[in-house]
This record gives sequence, structure tokens and C-alpha cells, in this order.
Amino acid sequence: MPDLPDLPDRETREDASPQQADAARRRRRAQFLRDLAEARELRDRVQPRRARTARLRHAMRMRTFRW
Repeated sequence: MPDLPDLPDRETREDASPQQADAARRRRRAQFLRDLAEARELRDRVQPRRARTARLRHAMRMRTFRW
């Protein structure tokens, strides 16, 4: 079973000030986005044909999108 990060108890979360809670949320979000970008880069390296197809599909979506 994978190791899960230690999450704060509900009481400690309620005791934290809103600024601290917001900063913690931003830190977790930034870490998640870094992990997501790293996973995308790895997938693109492992499956270059799929990555190229995804880039072309994204470019087509952007060309046909109406602002």
C-alpha cells in the first residue's frame, strides 16, 4: 500500500488561521501542479507519437475556439 502524506487532524485545521490554511492550500496545489507537469513530461518522453498527436489536437482546438 502506498504511503499517504500525513494530513492534519480536523481540530488542527480548524484552529489554524485562515491565512495559514490558505498558504497550506496553495503549497499543496503548487506541489500537485509540479507533480502533474512532471508526469506529463514523462509521458511525452515515453510516448512521443501520442504526445505529438495531443499537441496537434490541442492546436486545432485553439484555432477553432471562438473568443
